Amino acid sequence: MNDASLRYTLEEIQKAGNWLWELMQQNRVIALHGSMGAGKTTLVHTLCSQLEVKDPVSSPTFSLINEYQLPGMEKMYHIDLYRIRNEQEALDAGIEDALYSGAYCIVEWPEKAPGIFPEDTLHVTITIHDDLTRIINLNS
Repeated sequence: MNDASLRYTLEEIQKAGNWLWELMQQNRVIALHGSMGAGKTTLVHTLCSQLEVKDPVSSPTFSLINEYQLPGMEKMYHIDLYRIRNEQEALDAGIEDALYSGAYCIVEWPEKAPGIFPEDTLHVTITIHDDLTRIINLNS
């Protein structure tokens, strides 16, 4: 996949989610990069809505991994590595099992353990443009 980008506001986040979902269907693991407050969890909420997740969607900052049921038997994992100190701690927590499970995995703060991700991970960077606007940059 070639690099791509999209500028959006909070009112346009559904459009941003649709755009990202179309691109991520080829990639089961999505690594969300961005500073605190950039909108990573908000984007995860939007993607979960598009995937028809019925479970409550919340940030897994303290649990590290939230598992959501998709329609049918498929699962999706929402992982937050913010509290992880290094790759070994991520491995000890079982993060790698989720990443290589074949299920959709959306990971916040992937830079905390960059060496554990599958080769075909889609890397998404959310940048704060201004108070109302974000820019998504993709590369695989």
